[in-house]
Amino acid sequence: MSGIQSRTRRRGRDVRRNSRTSKKLQFMPETDRGIPYVDLLTLEQVDRIHRETMNLLWAKGVEFRDDEAVRAWRSAGAEVQGHRVRVDEQLLKQLLSTAPESYTMHARNPERSITLGGRKQILTPAYGAPNVLDLDGVRRSPTIADFNDFAKLAHMSPGMQMSGGVLCEPLDIPVPKRHLHMVYGLIRHSDKPFMGMVTARERAEDSVSMAEIVFGKDFVREHTVMTSIANCNSPLVWDQTMLDAIKVYAAANQAVLFTPFVLSGASTPASTIGSLVQISAEALAGIAFSQIIRPGAPGVFGQWIGAVSMKSGAPMAGTPEIDHINLLVGQMARHYRLPWRCSGACSSSKILDAQAGYESARNLFGAALAGANFILSTAGYLEGALCQSFAKFAVDAEQAEMTHRFMKGIDFSELDDALATIHEVEPGAHFLGTKHTLEHFEEAFIIPNLMHHDSYEQWEAEGRLDANDRAVRTARSMLADYETPALDPAIDEELRDFIARRELEIGDAIM
Repeated sequence: MSGIQSRTRRRGRDVRRNSRTSKKLQFMPETDRGIPYVDLLTLEQVDRIHRETMNLLWAKGVEFRDDEAVRAWRSAGAEVQGHRVRVDEQLLKQLLSTAPESYTMHARNPERSITLGGRKQILTPAYGAPNVLDLDGVRRSPTIADFNDFAKLAHMSPGMQMSGGVLCEPLDIPVPKRHLHMVYGLIRHSDKPFMGMVTARERAEDSVSMAEIVFGKDFVREHTVMTSIANCNSPLVWDQTMLDAIKVYAAANQAVLFTPFVLSGASTPASTIGSLVQISAEALAGIAFSQIIRPGAPGVFGQWIGAVSMKSGAPMAGTPEIDHINLLVGQMARHYRLPWRCSGACSSSKILDAQAGYESARNLFGAALAGANFILSTAGYLEGALCQSFAKFAVDAEQAEMTHRFMKGIDFSELDDALATIHEVEPGAHFLGTKHTLEHFEEAFIIPNLMHHDSYEQWEAEGRLDANDRAVRTARSMLADYETPALDPAIDEELRDFIARRELEIGDAIM
C-alpha cells in the first residue's frame, strides 16, 4: 500500500470516528432492565437469611452512637440500652413498610431526571479517592480543578446517569470548606442529578441549602434531587457523623445509600453467606431509622464489600466472592422490596492495565447480573478506591454504555424484519447492502471507540497506541470539547454568594 493510500484510509477512518464522537451530547436514561435476575438462594434459604437477620437485630442489636438517635428509637418502640438498639421483627417491618420501592431523582435539567428501584438501574462515577492519576500519568494529590474535570467527564459520558459525589478529594481546599466547592462543581459543571456531602451535619445541611437554591425550597421538600451515601461502621455500629447526615437528608426527603462498608474476613466473618446476614442487619437498621425521621424518605439498601488478602491484609477487587455477595444482596433487597446499591468497575490495580481491565469487568458484570439499582464507582476507580484515574474514567464510561445495552436485553420485535431479510438474501451472498442492514447498522451494535478492532497494520499506522494511550487521548478530547450546561445566572450568583457567606461563617478552624 502506498503512503498516499495509507493516509487516505486513515483520513477515512478519522472522519467516520469523528462523526460518531462529535454528535450532539448524548444521554442514556436509567436502564429498564430487560434481562432476568440471577438468584443464588432458594426461597427457603432467603427465609433463613431473613430469620437470622431478624434474630441478629433483636438478640444482639445495633449500636446507634448518638443520643438523639437512640431517643428516636426509644420513642418508636425499640428496646434501648445505652446506645444499643434492639428491634423486633414487627417494628422493623412496620418501619420498612413506608420506605419506597423506587424513587425519582430530579435533575436541574428535567431531561436528565432518573428513576431507580424495581427494574430501573443507573450507573455513577467512583467516589472518594484521595489521589488522582492525571493525564500525564502522574499520581498526585487532587485539586478542585481535577474534581471539576471529572464532573465534566461525567456530564459528557452518556452511560453516567449522575454527575457523582466526591469524585476525588480536592486537597487544595481546607476540609471545613471543601464540601461547598464540591457541591457547586457538581451543580455547575453538569445538569445531571448529584450527591450531597455527609462528613458533618453542617455539610449535609449546606448541601440541602444549595439544592434549595437551585430547585426552590418547596420543590426540594417534596421531591428527591440528591442521593447521598452513609457508611455503617461495621460490625454493627452507626456512628454520630453518619447519623447526623441521615437525619438531615431524611428530614429533607432526600435519598440515602445505607452502606455497610466492609472487608470480608476483617469487619465481617470470612464467609460470604455469613457476611450477608450482618450486612442485611446493618443496612435495614439504617433504613428503618430514616423512616422514624420521615416516613417515605427514600432509603437504598446498600453494601460495599471487598475480600481481604490473607497475604497482606489489603482489600481485593474483582474476585468471584464479590460477585456472589452482590447477587445475594440483590436477592435480599428484592425480598424486602427496597432499591439497592453496590459498586461497579472496581480494581486494586495501580494503573490502567490488564488487571484493571479484568477486575473492573468482573465487578461491573456481576453488578449488572445482580440487578443493582444504583451502581456506584462505575468510572475511574483504581487502588481499591484510593486513586481516581482520568484514563480509566474514559474506558469505564464506555464500558458503562455497553453495560447499559446489556442490561436492556433484546428486542424480540426485531425478529420478523430480520427473518424477511434472511429470505431475501441468496445462499452464499451477504447482507451488507440490504435495506435492513442500511437501516439498522448504526444502532444494531455498539461500536466502541476505545477498543481497537482493526488490523495490526491499521493499529501500527495509527501510532501503535495501547488502551491507556487511547483513553488519555479520549479524555483530553472530551475535556477540550466540553460545554458548560446552562444555569440561570441569578441561581449561579446566589450559589456563589452562599458559598462566600458560609466560608466566612466557617472560618479557618479545622473541623
